[in-house]
Amino acid sequence: MQEKALNFLTSHLSSLLPFAGGLPLADDPGEFHGPSLAEFFPPVIFFENTPFEMNRIMLIRLIVVTVVIVWLLIATRRMSVIPTRGQVATEYLLGFVRNNIIIETLGEKDGKRFMVPLMTMFFLILGLNITGIVPFFNIAGTSVIGTPLFLAAVSYVLFIYAGIKKQGWRYFKTSLFPSGVPWPLYIVVAPIELISTFVLRPVTLTLRLMMNMVAGHLLLVLCFSATHFFFFTMLANGDALGLLGVGTFAFGAAFSVFEILVAVLQAYVFTFLAAVYIQLSLTEDH
Repeated sequence: MQEKALNFLTSHLSSLLPFAGGLPLADDPGEFHGPSLAEFFPPVIFFENTPFEMNRIMLIRLIVVTVVIVWLLIATRRMSVIPTRGQVATEYLLGFVRNNIIIETLGEKDGKRFMVPLMTMFFLILGLNITGIVPFFNIAGTSVIGTPLFLAAVSYVLFIYAGIKKQGWRYFKTSLFPSGVPWPLYIVVAPIELISTFVLRPVTLTLRLMMNMVAGHLLLVLCFSATHFFFFTMLANGDALGLLGVGTFAFGAAFSVFEILVAVLQAYVFTFLAAVYIQLSLTEDH
């Protein structure tokens, strides 16, 4: 009876683990295998040894971009005065980003100018972050530096463009030499402003997004790797300590829900900071 119950439990947990956020584990069932940074550099799937090499993470990025484009095309194709549920959900999401991030930060006039890139940025980051808990994807498209760095570079170009468009080349003077500071202090202030404005902003945007996704992925893999080890190695061999897998599985499931919140929050924070940097560039005295 106990053997049948154990087989039932292990078979059902085996089917649930891929949906819980863990990566496929090593083939050796007798040893615990924790997460490693190698998981962020998966093998090439398509076009190996060509400039177009594509691994699992790059494929996830392409899928997310395609899904976002198709969703927006379908959702905004036939808007009606009496909205459907899908239209209501779409309008809510678009309205949230428009009103609570872009317009709230930049105002109506400047917000409209930068609406498209900031809106695109938010939904792209959100989609890429969510893939960290999507079954069979199980890793965020933003957990490798390429995409966060590219998005940070876009933000960098946007706020410098906004400053030059508003103030001309005087923008760099007002950024490096803020008004109201005694001129001898510019020896100290100017290098600090140079580093904080033109170096640290893209760096912090990149690292904040990437490291949050990396940490979340590693924690999920640790939980579900431990669950696999406890149930399929220890408990299957009659070791009562294998029941600890119940705790690791529960924690992993709870953290999967938390990762959804982190995915949304990181998309919000990245887009909000990009909007704030643009707003600072449009302000002559800052």
